[in-house]
Amino acid sequence: MVMASSTDTTSYPGVSIETLEHTFSDLHPVHMKKFKPTSSPSLAKLVFVHGYDDHIGRYYDFFPTLAQKGISVIAWDQRGWGASAKTAAQYGHTGTTEMVLSDIAHVIRSELSDMKIEDGTEAAPVFVMGHSMGGAQVLTLASDPKYLDLMPKVRGWLLESPHIALVPSAEPSALKIFAGRLAGRLLPTFKIKHKMPADQVTRDPEVQKSLNEDPLLRATGTLQGMSGLLDRAADLSAGRRKLNEGLKSLWLAHGTADLSVSYEASKKWFDTHCQNVPDAALKTYEGWSHQLHADMPDNRHIFANDVADWILARASGPLGRQE
Repeated sequence: MVMASSTDTTSYPGVSIETLEHTFSDLHPVHMKKFKPTSSPSLAKLVFVHGYDDHIGRYYDFFPTLAQKGISVIAWDQRGWGASAKTAAQYGHTGTTEMVLSDIAHVIRSELSDMKIEDGTEAAPVFVMGHSMGGAQVLTLASDPKYLDLMPKVRGWLLESPHIALVPSAEPSALKIFAGRLAGRLLPTFKIKHKMPADQVTRDPEVQKSLNEDPLLRATGTLQGMSGLLDRAADLSAGRRKLNEGLKSLWLAHGTADLSVSYEASKKWFDTHCQNVPDAALKTYEGWSHQLHADMPDNRHIFANDVADWILARASGPLGRQE
């Protein structure tokens, strides 16, 4: 359900940016934006899921660049994050993993329901992408039998630096994890702060500065939400989650100089779990940091172009597995 909206058609040539309040089935509202091409119909639609302590206003030219290439982007600040958390009481209240996956599936289904056949031409196919925590959420959804019906309907799944495991230096001790999970069951809404060091997220000094100054980055989570984040990663890393049958295409992108989330864990997961995916590719960015979309000003367009090329190559028909 859409509550209210406004549209910007001047910030980026050929792009319409609609800002709206979207409500989920439980009537919880979230801040959402839709980036659409204005010069021609959309060739594809991308549902995008952001990462930990993040919001959709931090993706710079990434979304508009995709829209300029004919790819509509649908992105929202998840529960408890960014502009969707309007009061201090809401900061970090993400809900359970079940609720997180339900929210993502709700947006996917909303976009799929908009697909119509006109003049014998199939409407733009839907793709799903997640960054960091959002990447792990997307993978968890794609591995949950509850959402098996979405596999033939979603054309492709994209992962940007997915949180399958933290780098060793950032991993909490087993004792801390155990204590946190126990406390999470007893006091699920108790809040804790965890700030990711800006220089572990991006190499760009200006982006680092903005990460430290952004008022919408509160670095606040509940014990329930943080336990869910760690559990999703642990399940993926240990192989307790298996991709659903029928998943068509998957693209995993990760930088080798990621100081937050482990590139090695992503590669291991890909090599182990994507052998039966008909069309799967691992894209390694040598020397790049955690936020590929905000790594350095002179290379961000490379990542955006790679994402667009992968999507558009599959928007018009199936492709075989890429080695």
